[in-house]
Amino acid sequence: MSVKTALVTGAAAGIGRACALRLARDGIAIGVLDLDLAAAQKVADEITAAGGKAIALSASIAEEDQIATAVSTLKETFGPVTIVVNNAGISNFIPFDELTVKDWDLMFEVNTRGTFIVTQAVLADMKAANWGRVINISSSSAQTGSKEQVHYSASKGAVIAMTKSLAQALGPYGITVNNIPPGAVMNTVMSEANKHRFRMSMEQLTSAIPVGRTGEPEDIANACAWLASEDTSYVTGQTIGVNGGRVVS
Repeated sequence: MSVKTALVTGAAAGIGRACALRLARDGIAIGVLDLDLAAAQKVADEITAAGGKAIALSASIAEEDQIATAVSTLKETFGPVTIVVNNAGISNFIPFDELTVKDWDLMFEVNTRGTFIVTQAVLADMKAANWGRVINISSSSAQTGSKEQVHYSASKGAVIAMTKSLAQALGPYGITVNNIPPGAVMNTVMSEANKHRFRMSMEQLTSAIPVGRTGEPEDIANACAWLASEDTSYVTGQTIGVNGGRVVS
């Protein structure tokens, strides 16, 4: 059986890194894509040191030409790309009346347009294989709202809507499309950058989560590995909440 190839964006740290490492454990060759090439190379080195296959790639997901080059390099190295984890994104907190059009456009440029660009870049390989897995990392803020993240929540809500539509469009080609909205996941770039904005202590946050703890990147990676597997051919268009019960459906 040939080795599958996955592209994981924003894979130099946090959730992206955890997903790259987890998929590599399942024998999948990994394109570790990030703006920070040196950090991406460290993750690729971790994977190869453990006996896996990986290559570090640098690109902005919002730049079509950069993504096309990165995908071409990955294909030349490991073969057709039939798994993509759209994890890269940005986040910040800005009160709505202080939001600028530039703030709004940048959030959608990266979080929404970037997801579109990357998915489209690997689609031909998935169609040719009549098999593919698209896994979008959205946000529980898109489900609950976040009063100082109107732009962020809206951009991630668009990713959830995109997931549903793509699942319908790509199902006939053997391609599944699902999304994971993380909730209260610590030890990520976003959580570290924004933790000063938390309105409660870690103890209060933990006590508000039914399972009694905050999430770790590996929690998201485990769900990602399941969605990337052969076992999920009948799972598509779904929002797989990994949030300890913070959001229930």
